[in-house]
Amino acid sequence: MSETASKQAQGIDIELEIGGMTCASCANRIERKLNKLNGVIASVNYATEKARITAPAGYDPQALVAEVEKTGYTAALPAAKYDQQQGEPTDWPDSELLSLKHRLIGSAVLSIPIVAMAMIPALQFNYWQWLSLAMAAPVILWAGWPFHKAAYTNLRHGTATMDTLISIGTTAAFLWSLYALFFGTAGTPGMTHPFELTVAPTDGAGNIYLEVAAGVILFILAGRYFEKRSKRQAGAALRALLELGAKDVAVLRDGTEVRIPTDQLSVGDEFIVRPGEKIATDGVVASGRSAVDESMLTGESVPVEVGAGDTVTGATVNSGGRLVIRATRVGSDTQLAQMAQLVENAQSGKAEVQRLADRISGVFVPIVIAIATGTLAAWLGAGFPITAAFTAAVAVLIIACPCALGLATPSALLVGTGRGAQLGILIKGPEVLESTRKVDTILLDKTGTVTTGKMTLQGVHTAPGTDTDELLRVAGALEDASEHPIAQAIARGATQRVGDLPIPESFKNIEGRGVQGVVEGHLVIVGRESMLEDWSLTMPVDLARAKAQAESARETAVIVAWDGEVRGVLTVADAIKDTSAEAITQFRALGLTPVLLTGDNRVVAEQVAAQVGIDKVIAEVMPQDKLRVVKDLQKQGKVVAMVGDGVNDAAALAQADLGLAMGTGTDVAIEAADLTLVRGDLRAAADAIRLSRKTLGTIKTNLFWAFAYNVAAIPLAALGLLNPMLAGAAMAFSSVFVVTNSLRLRSFKSQAGNPSPAAVRSRARQPIDA
Repeated sequence: MSETASKQAQGIDIELEIGGMTCASCANRIERKLNKLNGVIASVNYATEKARITAPAGYDPQALVAEVEKTGYTAALPAAKYDQQQGEPTDWPDSELLSLKHRLIGSAVLSIPIVAMAMIPALQFNYWQWLSLAMAAPVILWAGWPFHKAAYTNLRHGTATMDTLISIGTTAAFLWSLYALFFGTAGTPGMTHPFELTVAPTDGAGNIYLEVAAGVILFILAGRYFEKRSKRQAGAALRALLELGAKDVAVLRDGTEVRIPTDQLSVGDEFIVRPGEKIATDGVVASGRSAVDESMLTGESVPVEVGAGDTVTGATVNSGGRLVIRATRVGSDTQLAQMAQLVENAQSGKAEVQRLADRISGVFVPIVIAIATGTLAAWLGAGFPITAAFTAAVAVLIIACPCALGLATPSALLVGTGRGAQLGILIKGPEVLESTRKVDTILLDKTGTVTTGKMTLQGVHTAPGTDTDELLRVAGALEDASEHPIAQAIARGATQRVGDLPIPESFKNIEGRGVQGVVEGHLVIVGRESMLEDWSLTMPVDLARAKAQAESARETAVIVAWDGEVRGVLTVADAIKDTSAEAITQFRALGLTPVLLTGDNRVVAEQVAAQVGIDKVIAEVMPQDKLRVVKDLQKQGKVVAMVGDGVNDAAALAQADLGLAMGTGTDVAIEAADLTLVRGDLRAAADAIRLSRKTLGTIKTNLFWAFAYNVAAIPLAALGLLNPMLAGAAMAFSSVFVVTNSLRLRSFKSQAGNPSPAAVRSRARQPIDA
């Protein structure tokens, strides 16, 4: 985070869309070229086909484009990939995928008969070899043209990539076949040769390798097509996120409804949202009451009740009544747009394991060419025919594809961060994944994290002869007319339990003490005990005892009386979230030790900890003390995660090895954290750690496969134990395997389940500023 901040302080951030990359070596070469420019820091991602660049202030982006084009690739400043407000994708190119599809179909139609004739001697009629030549030529020259073109471009710039290996191998096989057909004995009518898995020494002039050239191009095109399609699918979560927004909105202009495109909304505009419509942008409810379905952004299936003064988020759906909303954030400031940007930033970054893979792939191709040349020389030096030597060298070139190596990390990162966004987990960067692996201690802020952070009706104590529902109905009606947080907590609690409340008459607010008024013919007072003296009322013993117990637990007690009698005591406090205890259980299952860290007093902190199952409590700490606690634990060798939501948590979140901010928290906390949890459910923190660890595990599996594959296959090919056509198939399969393995992350399931309606309604409702 500090590194990002320092980079931004140095200059401007620029993003380029890169075209023409065919493997990780391409991305590595472009990255090296850009980083040689004075003051430029660049990171090129093969999977996302983008370059993220930090350049000095005032740097001309077109100079960067020109530099990329000098390396033989295309570059462009991104068009409006999506309308920030409407969330509609406008530039997700498919032309490259379509071109690959056409070449794949063409090569399949022509190559399959060639391979069949070469593999099955029964199909080898008198002039089968010449038919093979006629069918192979379009495959090698047309379908394989992108490989040859890229290889030539790379040669001009003195570099080599995977395309160089493919082009050299298939061209060599094709040219050798032409030699054998026109100058050797392979063109003789009735010539046959069996299909063999291994290389057998021959005189060289009687064998053709058209099936190798055509088959390798077919397999590689198939691999690249499915790889490209999988990469498009891996970004589907981000595209789906962008498509959530409303397209138009009914704005109130001088009391009249006017329907306009959403991108024309301005801060302060009031707009109408009817049942079933999407909320156009982030705002505050000006009037009306309804339930809002936030499941597409937070994953919570239970609609949230909102009323005047409550904040709402763009792209959520109004499930109930008519709402009039005042826009507070529009365009790129909305939660939806910032979520999309955060996800895209994470997908475009590089973890340390990815940088290692990039360094290896950068030197891999020249080494493979050297091994292939050495193989050819060794076979010839050992006295084998040129055919056997040539076939072994071609197999080495074909088998050694670094694409799987380059895709191992970015493909998993694409899918993992996209799936996280769907579950309301926003990962700020790939380096975050590596932090989750070693975390063993998790510090939890109390207010707003373990608890709701909002005053909630906790207890209802009635005098003998008083009905509980009647007490709530009468007290709630009077408190509903007050704007005091405690009054609103009682009104909300009463509404949830007894439904609609009556409208009070002769309402009067007695500052600092309570309220009074007439409800359904009863003169009612609600407030502090001191109000009883004004009315010469006395507190029954049972109610006095309940009040004392509540206050000892740091709850606020409110007295309710009407018609000359004290009828009950209502207690209000910051409620523990219904899901917090389950979250603590999940943390323990992940091997984490939970610690409650709070500025509240020890008695309250220990009561909260006992209820949710936390053994260790650090209470009565100032904001700077929270930072000190994190540092002390780190000095003890602990790897610390911190979950918080307030401004006072920001420093600790930044210091922690892994900072997790509740999305219902403050902007400062969210900015300081590594992970943002969109929903205010602590179980999402456990989901975030599980997803991060699973994504990191997938990356390691991918890297192991890519390394092991090349380490095992190249010696086999060099020893002549691998047919070049099978080498091509195996090479293509390795890339497809890596991407397919990454796509398994799309099936990651949250263990949070569905929160109870009470948990959803009582949670803090503040906008997210990721």
